[in-house]
Amino acid sequence: MVSKDQRRRQLAREKFERQQQRRSAAQRKTKRRNVITASAVAVALAAGGAVYASAGLAGGTSDRAAADGTPSKAPDPCARPTKGAPSAKTWKKEPAMSLDTSASYSAKLATTCGTIELKLDADKAPHTVNSFAFLAGQGYFDHSKCHRLVDEGIHVLQCGDPKGTGQGTPGYTIPDENLKDPRLKGGVYPAGTLAMANRYDGRSQETRNTGGSQFFLVYQDSKLPPNYTPFGTITGGMEVLRKIAAAGSHPDQAIRATVPNATVVINRATVTKS
Repeated sequence: MVSKDQRRRQLAREKFERQQQRRSAAQRKTKRRNVITASAVAVALAAGGAVYASAGLAGGTSDRAAADGTPSKAPDPCARPTKGAPSAKTWKKEPAMSLDTSASYSAKLATTCGTIELKLDADKAPHTVNSFAFLAGQGYFDHSKCHRLVDEGIHVLQCGDPKGTGQGTPGYTIPDENLKDPRLKGGVYPAGTLAMANRYDGRSQETRNTGGSQFFLVYQDSKLPPNYTPFGTITGGMEVLRKIAAAGSHPDQAIRATVPNATVVINRATVTKS
């Protein structure tokens, strides 16, 4: 004979188990939806066009975050941004080539999470580096969020959109370059790669040559088709990227991407010639 108290406890336990099952199912559904959306094409939301994503958009969230898109409550490892507004500048065409391909170029991203240093491959990707240097000189990247973090499947932090939505563009596009770089062996962008996002959809050649201002930083070897211009390497600040990745990400349905839990803002970007 089951007592009323035993029956009550049994019902409460069954209710809790159902709640856990629903929570787990919601988490799996969110991950599955993100992977399906992503596996359709590529790495980036870029250049103000349609949404393109990559495998593994979910990750680094709590059960509640995975279910309803709210970020986990882990402490933010980054500082507050410096005062200033993101750029609203646009240009009608690609900047005139002013690059000295015989010189060496480096860049520095002073972010709220720490400084990231880059070596730019001017000889291998002249149009991309020329555009990147131009935009940095115009303050285009200053006060802009790094709006996307993929920490499952591939491992990249995407920046370069002052709008912070993945839809921002400088108003012009640049050609794909250096896609046969020997470093991209076996369809892998190795850790430390700096590459350009674009709107290539994997089907139409009309979506080639659609890079703009958005770029991504690879902090762990990532399997990607060689469709994104590699134009530099990370020479300092990998620990910064790992700190950002360790803080995790959460899905933002408004921009259909996973965004960093950390407050990642480029306070200032500079390019130096030597």
